[in-house]
Amino acid sequence: MEAVWSAGEPRSVRAVLDALNRGRRQPLAYTTVMTVMARLAEKEILRRKMDGRGYLYEAAVSDVAGIAVRDVIRDFGESAVASFVEQARSDPRLLKRLERLMQQKR
Repeated sequence: MEAVWSAGEPRSVRAVLDALNRGRRQPLAYTTVMTVMARLAEKEILRRKMDGRGYLYEAAVSDVAGIAVRDVIRDFGESAVASFVEQARSDPRLLKRLERLMQQKR
């Protein structure tokens, strides 16, 4: 994911592979990276669009925390959100930050 996040633009499997293999003793195989990126696209962590015969990939989430939050909400739904709100209520700083973020997103 770092290779995709750091690019700031959609990248091909080959470009990600080249970035990952820089400085590695044993290079990763193209098919390994392609499979992982396809699976991340299926999980909606990456977005992909056709580019010729292949795909260009870009991040659908901005960081590791975003991936974790998506997974928790996917797995636990509304109860995860309710639990988070309860936790925020017990921490005034977190509650204030949450309120600010909610106002900014409207």
